[in-house]
Amino acid sequence: TVRTIIKYREVFFTLIKEYNGRVIDSPGDNILAEFYSISEALHCAWDIQQEIKSKNDDLSENRKMFFRIGINLGDIIEEEDRIYGDGVNIAARIESLAEAGGISVSRNVYDQVKNKLTLEYKYIGEHNVKNISEPVRVYRVIMDAKATVAESGREHSLPDKPSIAVLPFLNMSGDPEQEYFSDGLTEDLITELSKVSGLFVIARNSVFTYKGKAVKVRDVGRELGVSYVLEGSVRKVKNKVRITAQLVDTMTDGHLWAENYDRDLDDIFSLQDEVTQKIVFFLAVRLTEDEQLLQVCKCKHTCNMEAYDFYLRGMENFYRFTEHTNKQAREMFKISINLAPDYALAHAKLAETYLMDWAFGWIMDLQSLELALKSAQAALNFDDSIPEAHASLGECYLWNKEHDRAITELEKAISLSPNDADFYASIGNVKTWEGKPEESISLLTKAMRLNPMYPASYLWNLGHAYFLTRQHNKAIEAFERAINLNPNWWPSHVYSAACYAELGRGKEARASAENVMKAQASFSLGHWEKHVPYKKQSDVDRWISSLHMAGLK
Repeated sequence: TVRTIIKYREVFFTLIKEYNGRVIDSPGDNILAEFYSISEALHCAWDIQQEIKSKNDDLSENRKMFFRIGINLGDIIEEEDRIYGDGVNIAARIESLAEAGGISVSRNVYDQVKNKLTLEYKYIGEHNVKNISEPVRVYRVIMDAKATVAESGREHSLPDKPSIAVLPFLNMSGDPEQEYFSDGLTEDLITELSKVSGLFVIARNSVFTYKGKAVKVRDVGRELGVSYVLEGSVRKVKNKVRITAQLVDTMTDGHLWAENYDRDLDDIFSLQDEVTQKIVFFLAVRLTEDEQLLQVCKCKHTCNMEAYDFYLRGMENFYRFTEHTNKQAREMFKISINLAPDYALAHAKLAETYLMDWAFGWIMDLQSLELALKSAQAALNFDDSIPEAHASLGECYLWNKEHDRAITELEKAISLSPNDADFYASIGNVKTWEGKPEESISLLTKAMRLNPMYPASYLWNLGHAYFLTRQHNKAIEAFERAINLNPNWWPSHVYSAACYAELGRGKEARASAENVMKAQASFSLGHWEKHVPYKKQSDVDRWISSLHMAGLK
């Protein structure tokens, strides 16, 4: 036994050194090591477990040894050759929560590596740690033999048309409070390029995972599966704005085009159009007649710059997807509309805040849905050429259980913006509620390609479609991945409970039901039985029955 421990400790020491780590202490069968890079720490942990697994294969069952590894990112106190502090204490607790032969990581680590390494993680809840005031969120690394820890995520083949990702423009104003403006400009450029059917444009959600990170254009091209990247910076001072932009080939790192702009803030929309047209020109994309007409005639924003500013502030809150920030976003959109009553896009986004209240059960009053419908229809009345207005109205029709009208509006949105991943995900969502989950899976696959680093909602939609087709294991996998991305998003726990119940796995079904009540204490089957927009009563009955079996009421 001692000889085996010594042999396995050598594996630890050798690999820790290879990954630029430092062994601090190693009493008995315990090792404490420090790394300067979280990615290298997780690489090292993975390789250690794989090497030990290989050595265990040569031993009889009663001689195999398994080690748990915990990784934390936190402050430490260094004294001579020792380290102390909460960062170390939490790491020790996380190690004890790992499985034999497994790896557990803290939330801090997960946030750093989730988009960098092609591993999958399972959220295992909040755990109290001695002398630490707040519970620690812990994730377990899925130790699948097929997994790898290659940097930069899964690779995607290139589309058969010019493909581009717009990286978040840097805020060069020297004021962090101006971050919303540079983010808004980035999103506007993505939206305008998405309207060009001859391009393949990566969604906002995916490109914003690179925000604040030093990245290599070649890596971005490989991770997102695009040939070109647009990057730049924004400096806004009073009523002046300076923008730099450059279009880069991801295969060669060569610059196809670069430009600096110094303009009045009032010219921001014409500047966006100019940048879009330059990209279309340099990528030799031919516009359809309708696209040419839209570029010449339409601007989705108001000419009132103060209203536009409040709209951008609203969007900054909107993308945080919490009940509180949703209310904040709504107030910003209302101010924007008061300043510019005919601002169609602000009306469309205002509709989405009311709809989010209704869909997530934050407000149970039917008035939320009525206000959403009213705002979405107002957006279309002011400008029926903006795809966001059709998409908002389509979502409202879904929750009003008018599935055909919902699909009509979302198809119109896609025709106006054929690269918008969220529109494909939305119409896939409608298809599932309508009782056509096979069609939904195909649409979600397309959405995920346009948005490779997709949000939890996409995975929930996919799991929902698998649930209806009775592919329970695939559904559970999708819901668990969604929970890893957003542990508090209760719909994933609800449908996990339903899947486990139908599989006869009562213990897991009850655990999922308990997670529902933790995340949404007001959850009531009686309310949601009337609320969910299933078209077929048989789907409602099946869902309610499975949740009763899981212990929900």
